[in-house]
Amino acid sequence: MLSVVENCFSPRTAAFFDLDKTVIAKSSTLTFSKSFYQGGLINRRAVLRTAYTQFVFLAGGADHDQMERMREYLSALCKGWNVQQVKEIVAETLHDLIDPIIYDEAATLIEEHHTAGRDVVIVSTSGAEVVEPIGELLGADRVVATRMVVGDDGCFTGEIEYYAYGPTKAEAVRALAVSDGYDLSRCYAYSDSVTDVPMLESVGHPHAVNPDRALRREATLREWPILVFNRPVRLKQRLPAFSMPPRPALVAAAAVGAAAVTAGLVWYASRRRTAGAALPG
Repeated sequence: MLSVVENCFSPRTAAFFDLDKTVIAKSSTLTFSKSFYQGGLINRRAVLRTAYTQFVFLAGGADHDQMERMREYLSALCKGWNVQQVKEIVAETLHDLIDPIIYDEAATLIEEHHTAGRDVVIVSTSGAEVVEPIGELLGADRVVATRMVVGDDGCFTGEIEYYAYGPTKAEAVRALAVSDGYDLSRCYAYSDSVTDVPMLESVGHPHAVNPDRALRREATLREWPILVFNRPVRLKQRLPAFSMPPRPALVAAAAVGAAAVTAGLVWYASRRRTAGAALPG
């Protein structure tokens, strides 16, 4: 049970949440693959590979090397995508795709942190064009996400401006602590991935949520609480208490746009290359 409302004279505090498999049951970017296909941004092969990658992601996630290959792949994949079109696709399908996969336990935690007077910050490797609307849906106060460079023509150039991953997430958390006056020793953090250990260890109250095997070992060694979230539920089906108006999401760092949609495809591609088989064109 979270503590009561913070003393108004105490330093500000926050709860930092990873997004995928921590707040929602799937990969936020992979979930939009069908919508991006229907919008003409990816082809049918990419949709099929994404379905496979979603399975792999849910089964165990990606390690550091795979995530680095993912970053390179994404920069090439989304080059030329019209940013406004991406935002429109996400806005049109957000409630249908994301609302049903929000963990009830995570939504409850967000409520409790807000009731206790803490800000809620979503910190995700996924793209800002995906994460910002989800943050608004959840009522988050801040969003840290990956961002890609946008050219004068309104399209992604293929270059990554900021990659919210691993140690970079921890740097963003510390930067927010300075700019917003958070006392990190009294802050909370939640994640499912061992790559987020730098973020988790930067706060006084780290939590492993549905952890991968490596994070489970780390959490056990450090005696961090391990939480299991397994009840996805539509927000409108929950108690009326969660029907708060969305808080404006502030991008604290930035991110690989919605192009990150095939984030896990790099995992798939690298596995195929390792096996000596070429991916279909």
